Amino acid sequence: MLFGKTILVTGVASGIGARTANLAAQMGADVIGVDVREPANGSAAFIKGDLSTAAGVADIVAQLPTRLDAIANVAGLSGNTGIVSTLSVNFYGLRALSEAVAPRLREGGAIINVASIAGYGWRANLERAKALTGIDGFPDVAAVAAKHDLRDEEGYPLSKELLLLWTMRAAHQPLFKQRGIRVNAVSPGPVETPILKQFRAVLGDARVDSDITRVGRAGTSADIAPAVLFLCSDGARWINGANLAADGGLEASINAEVLGF
Repeated sequence: MLFGKTILVTGVASGIGARTANLAAQMGADVIGVDVREPANGSAAFIKGDLSTAAGVADIVAQLPTRLDAIANVAGLSGNTGIVSTLSVNFYGLRALSEAVAPRLREGGAIINVASIAGYGWRANLERAKALTGIDGFPDVAAVAAKHDLRDEEGYPLSKELLLLWTMRAAHQPLFKQRGIRVNAVSPGPVETPILKQFRAVLGDARVDSDITRVGRAGTSADIAPAVLFLCSDGARWINGANLAADGGLEASINAEVLGF
């Protein structure tokens, strides 16, 4: 379903991004990878770029071809570097890249955002999420964090809350909707990637171990990449503004506990 498509994959140097890029190539896609580090496998089309600043995003966009079929926004920080860098990369940089690349996406193309079960609390924190996603452009993130009294330990879950809310909003924004560009998210649970230890440091062993116990095992990059690429494909042409929980049933378990059914 990906034969002949050109897919941009961020965070391509490791983990879910690396597996997504490799699998996409195996399925016939031309892959352009973006990361702050060069991938070990020497990807044929690679752009070294930084999503944490507006200038970094602009530099990436300047190196992209004029036509793309899909963007897989996989790049993300664990939160261990503080809330400013985490929000900059995980949300504001991701959004800026998606908006800048939208005119290059073919009609009927796709944007897939890798969110997380950590963003589950967006409903409980809706007003805050609405305010932060309502900021246009690439803001001064340090000033935003200070204005809203945001703490470093909130960085990762907050970034994913914003990403989930924006995914639903973007699906109906004219920039994307008028050209039939679908915007969806995939939310993994705990995944055995190189930054899982960082997640443990940020979220705590108890939280991570509890989530793994609920579903029997941690996920792998190979569990997540097919879900991302399905949403890139024409097989998902009637799926828009959705969040696909690729978590072994973790969200269902949490829903049952929170909602009491």
